[in-house]
Amino acid sequence: MRNTIGVLLFAVAAATAHAATGVALVHGTGNQTDAYNDYWQASMVEGVRNGLVDRNNLLVVNCDFNQYMWDNRAAGCLAAQLTSFIQNRNIDRLIVITHSNGGNIMRWILSNPTYDARYPGIIKRLVKVDAIAPSSAGTPLADAVIAGNVFETSLGWLLGYKSDAVRQQQVGWMATYNQQYLLGTAGRPALPVPFRDVVGTDVVSAIWSSQAYCGGYSQSVGLEITQNWLSSCSDGFIECSSASAAGTVWFRDTQRTSGGAVLNHNQSRRACFGLESILANDIKG
Repeated sequence: MRNTIGVLLFAVAAATAHAATGVALVHGTGNQTDAYNDYWQASMVEGVRNGLVDRNNLLVVNCDFNQYMWDNRAAGCLAAQLTSFIQNRNIDRLIVITHSNGGNIMRWILSNPTYDARYPGIIKRLVKVDAIAPSSAGTPLADAVIAGNVFETSLGWLLGYKSDAVRQQQVGWMATYNQQYLLGTAGRPALPVPFRDVVGTDVVSAIWSSQAYCGGYSQSVGLEITQNWLSSCSDGFIECSSASAAGTVWFRDTQRTSGGAVLNHNQSRRACFGLESILANDIKG
């Protein structure tokens, strides 16, 4: 009996040791062709990569997320890149890190496994989604962009203009999607894998504060302005209630960042206040 148990334990340990863990970084709204440099930047990507045993097992996704989440150029593109990554790198443990609207596109895949023949293979290998500042319940700023007011120009650098993805992120539209097509929000069935939210709670833009400069000072100022049209708890783009609407809250920024710093919506896709190390250490765990 002891020999049998020993053999089984050895087999389990060997299988675990040879399990290939991979990480995919999934950007938010926008048509990305070089998300490594233009969306995440090298310090964020390489900081996350430090959590991998095999540093080659990291994918930076580039898709057209100006489309509705189910569009072939959005979810279809994401499914194709994740499937190729899994197959080419023999990934059997996949961790996805998303930002903003990228969380909605991942939830579409998780919520609709029969929509695309590639979805089940992805879900089978997916162990968790770390969703940074997800727009799970939409944002009033998307409504403002579609209405054609000042936000259309002031948010062009981050949200874009009157694209289908922006229409999708209107508060009322996301409420409908959450009720009918997406899993993980209140009153709906749970998602098939953990969907863990990182919630940004505020914006700092004071010229004398070092926090305001990480990720770019002008972006911090812009998000401070837009925060005036949001609830008191927001990252300048996504309200805390939206960021925590799907799955479970992993942490609010100040609970884990260096010095208890807040993460505005731009900073939460950057190597700011130790975020990249938090993500890397989570991969190791």
